[in-house]
Amino acid sequence: QVQLVESGGGLVQAGDSLRLSCAASGRTFSSFAMGWFRQAPGTEREFVAGISWSGSNTHYIDSVKGRFTISRDSAKNTVYLQMNSLKPEDTAVYYCAAAELLRDYCSGFGCYEADEYDYWGQGTQVTVSS
Repeated sequence: QVQLVESGGGLVQAGDSLRLSCAASGRTFSSFAMGWFRQAPGTEREFVAGISWSGSNTHYIDSVKGRFTISRDSAKNTVYLQMNSLKPEDTAVYYCAAAELLRDYCSGFGCYEADEYDYWGQGTQVTVSS
């Protein structure tokens, strides 16, 4: 088992920045490819960004490319999502996820579906006002 705890959400204005953190505990951090998803009210959970177990590969949805950056710090067992130039449409609950069974596949090709991940955090709210 692994426990994931997100933090860093909040209420910001359009154009502002936020950095989300996800601290992992319970297992060796390199056992997982990591991802960030988001879910707005009335919508399905949506992939935002993913990072390989080594940190060398990253994947993003088109709508956040150039604005969001995913990274991981193995010494701190933490994955980050730096979000710049935020827009009202980025408003959602953001979830951190860990892929163990598909770690190598996700690391190489990217995993964009929620059911490809094995563990989830509780989520952190991000609200962007216009």
